[in-house]
Amino acid sequence: MTYPETLHYLFNSLPVFEHSGGTAYKPGLQTITELDEFYGSPHQRFKTIHIAGTNGKGSVAHILAAILQGSGYRTGLFTSPHLTDFRERIRIDGQMITQEEVVEFVARSREMFEKVQPSFFEMTVAMAFDHYARHEVDIAVIETGMGGRLDATNIIHPVLSVITNINMDHAQFLGNNLISIATEKAGIIKQGVPVVIGETQPGTSVVFEKKAKETASPIVFADQLGKINRWHYTVGGQVVYLEQQGKVHPIPLVIDLYGDYQQKNIVTALIALQHLRHLTDVKVENNSILPSLVTAARSTGLQGRWQKMRDNPLTICDTAHNAAAWTWILQQINRCKFRKLHLVLGFAGDKDISSMLEMMPRHAAYYFTKAANRRALDSTELKNIAAKYELTGEAYLNVKEAMQTAMTAAARDDMVYIGGSTFVVADAMQIFPKIRQTFLH
Repeated sequence: MTYPETLHYLFNSLPVFEHSGGTAYKPGLQTITELDEFYGSPHQRFKTIHIAGTNGKGSVAHILAAILQGSGYRTGLFTSPHLTDFRERIRIDGQMITQEEVVEFVARSREMFEKVQPSFFEMTVAMAFDHYARHEVDIAVIETGMGGRLDATNIIHPVLSVITNINMDHAQFLGNNLISIATEKAGIIKQGVPVVIGETQPGTSVVFEKKAKETASPIVFADQLGKINRWHYTVGGQVVYLEQQGKVHPIPLVIDLYGDYQQKNIVTALIALQHLRHLTDVKVENNSILPSLVTAARSTGLQGRWQKMRDNPLTICDTAHNAAAWTWILQQINRCKFRKLHLVLGFAGDKDISSMLEMMPRHAAYYFTKAANRRALDSTELKNIAAKYELTGEAYLNVKEAMQTAMTAAARDDMVYIGGSTFVVADAMQIFPKIRQTFLH
């Protein structure tokens, strides 16, 4: 098969959560264990860092991978979902798995796929582990898919576990309260393996402390050990000053990521890194951290996080897709200077969109849209729901039409924000192929 034919087979023969939602969700480790054994248990041939959480886990994964590869380690990075290319999910030192390797993996695996009937995500995990083992990575940063305890990635025994935070998302699968969600994500905490929790949160912190006690795992909360004392944006990124134990580091950290919310992720990643090098033989020198952060997004391929697509009007894409993430996004929008705000919004149909819509500014112009994804909510239905929250605008058939209308209507001193769903951002980035790799403010 050619690469396009291989992708067609994968997306149409295996249950894909990003497309079908709950019908493709396959919790449990039996299938991934069978797959992993078929390939010779590749996950046992390299060190791993395991990252779970509601928001920020992808950014933390990319930041850690950037520092590790900048320190000379051959570093795997597994994330999901992808935005414009399936191969984004599986990287080594920032380079995506090749098309030829994807084709070869599927060709030798089809008989096994037909036997065990894996989900698309389980197949991707197996492909990633096999790829990292074949290329002899030193360490791989592994982001969970949705939960933790029953996530296909959870067959690994990492050298470090990281849980960024807990907020309401995927409630139909993980539980309808924060305690239940925290319990699922705490499932990545392994016997004796240190764990870093990104945020101290009422109610959920005790879940992690209890699990860590049961597994004899050293546990720390990143926000209790460090914080960003002050910060400002500059050309190409943001400058932050890290404070620990009441002392502000005199040398600022510059990272090529925008988004105020990245400050929490930076702290989580740096505290995790400190514990990694204190408790394992993975050594990262301080003089390699600074240059690694400057190119963190570019060197690992991170996209869609407060990413500027155009200057006039200021046009921003961001993958925020739950109420907790939108709290940060709206704060940052309010700090931007613009005459009028234009919001191009689309959501997955299985999301709690009411909690997000009730937060949206009433004064903005809305362009309701639908991503090219089977899970996407119909734009007319979204428009009708939004009207209940006094949000007015028109419905558009696709993201391209909505974006073009918004950017035509927007004056040079206006602001256009595109988001609500990872899939909306993915469609938007397809429209700007020449600038989707840039990370300029």
